[in-house]
Amino acid sequence: MAESTNRKTLIGAFVVGGGILAMAIIMLFGHIKIFAPSREAVVVFQNSISGLSIGAPVTFRGVKVGTVKSITLRFDPQDHKAYIPVTLTLEPHQIHVVHDMPGGTSVRIQDLIAIGLRAELNLQSFVTGQSNIDLDFDKSAPAILHPRITDETEIPVRLSPVEKLKDTLGRIPVKDIAQHADDTLRSVQELSGTLNKDLPPLIASVKATSDTSQQTIAAATTAIKDLQSKLEITLGKMDTLLQTSNTQMAERGKDLHATLVSATQTLDSLQAIFSPRSIDRANMDAALRDIAAAAASLRGFAGDVERNPQLLLMGRRP
Repeated sequence: MAESTNRKTLIGAFVVGGGILAMAIIMLFGHIKIFAPSREAVVVFQNSISGLSIGAPVTFRGVKVGTVKSITLRFDPQDHKAYIPVTLTLEPHQIHVVHDMPGGTSVRIQDLIAIGLRAELNLQSFVTGQSNIDLDFDKSAPAILHPRITDETEIPVRLSPVEKLKDTLGRIPVKDIAQHADDTLRSVQELSGTLNKDLPPLIASVKATSDTSQQTIAAATTAIKDLQSKLEITLGKMDTLLQTSNTQMAERGKDLHATLVSATQTLDSLQAIFSPRSIDRANMDAALRDIAAAAASLRGFAGDVERNPQLLLMGRRP
């Protein structure tokens, strides 16, 4: 009986020791703190929380401060919207308050919410698609609460960059863009058909015009070459003519000079003749007076003949 009792006692001690060892392993490697104090808060989502599961970590700028305890779905018939309350189990011992600050060494969640504490759904891995909840301060995000959905302390939600991107992409009018793309593609197809129909004649016309232009250019080139040769001949003849003209002008200049010299001498002789003291001038004056007297006699005789025509036959009577 004593051996049986000792054996039972040994087995019981072994079982208890194994249980304590298992509890210690779970507490050390499973991050489960049975005797540690904890607080709960709720985050209410309206968008999809795909990838978030119970037990997912709750972090503050990457530092783990809790886990996801439960995820539920609630429908509000008043505004016809579905809400997803996510209960968080926070670990206050992970947050240490500076000792010399007023208010002691503890801080309330309500105070943190008042100074801008917000929660957002964060994608942990693009490969696995797992998500977690990340906390941070952001006073620019409005503190929208849902008192009709939960009575627990609620941490307001802000959109993560991924959710903002999804929201922005969701607002893009894809149908309108697709319709415009279809219209544009249809217009391009019509334009392509028109070009296929009109381009061959246009290309043929351009080719014919190009051939005609080449022929015209060739004819113009030939004409220009002929004209150039003729201009060279004409310029040569004009050069010869100018040289001949220069020679003749030189000879005519000499003749003109001799003529001018002779004319000058003649003028000098005439000037000598018509000088008031010249004998020739006196003889000329006398001759002119005789001619004037003869003319007067002729005029008188003509008058007599006009009055008496018989004078031509009978003469003057003594």
